[in-house]
Amino acid sequence: MIAVAVGLSLLAAVFHGTWNVLVKVSGDPIATFRRATVMAGLTATISLAPLWLIFGRPTLTITAALLCLLSSLLETTYLWLLSTAYRRGDLSAVYPIARGSAPLLSVLVGLFLLHESLGAAQLAGVALLLAGILAVTVAQARGRATVPALLTGVAIAAYSSVDRLGVRLATPWLYAWLLFTLMAIELPVTIWVASALGLYRRSATSPPTWSQSAVIGVFFWAGYFLVLWALSLAPLAVVAPVREIAIVAVAVWGVWRMRERHGAAMKVSGAAAALAGIALLAI
Repeated sequence: MIAVAVGLSLLAAVFHGTWNVLVKVSGDPIATFRRATVMAGLTATISLAPLWLIFGRPTLTITAALLCLLSSLLETTYLWLLSTAYRRGDLSAVYPIARGSAPLLSVLVGLFLLHESLGAAQLAGVALLLAGILAVTVAQARGRATVPALLTGVAIAAYSSVDRLGVRLATPWLYAWLLFTLMAIELPVTIWVASALGLYRRSATSPPTWSQSAVIGVFFWAGYFLVLWALSLAPLAVVAPVREIAIVAVAVWGVWRMRERHGAAMKVSGAAAALAGIALLAI
């Protein structure tokens, strides 16, 4: 089962890294997310409707539904923050900072608020994470992306914590379906509000077509679902480090294919250090 979980986690990393690349090059990330979340919600509904019928039409408890609502709001916030970071900075900088800071924040909360203790390997992991994030931050061509990228990491840590509780109180795939359905509703509403308040102005660049958005939405949904599946087969300590291989892959892609050459060596080495730090935290 461990080998299956590792394979699922690797595939999830491919999906996650790919949709981030597609969103970055789309021109207007939040407009892209608006269509992609709709397509992800539709994909989830079509793929899971048979399961709902086969398994006796399961439902969610009120507590699980409320946790799912909270997670969806946090994930909608995450999409806004990630979109802002991608508009301001390089893919090869934003992605490692956002993905690497999330586990670091979780560790810091455990150390300073929950008074947990770490072994030597975990402390070395924290040091590598800090060094990696610092290296990528220093290497950025435009530092204005650093704050939203770090806040994206805060949002990831927050919704991940909520999801850990929610999926234990509900059928995981049903929880995931409701989560994506809520996001597909919330994001257009927040875009409308932000536009009405003058906080958001649509880019002159046309968003991806619905077919292109469908690809992003399917990858978005599949990456999330595969991680839930992997977690049902193996511990988080196995799944999390494997999934975060995307940190290095996306950084290399940004430097190599998107020609984000400013501070290239520091970006890639920082991403690799962050990945190594996450692996040590899982020991």
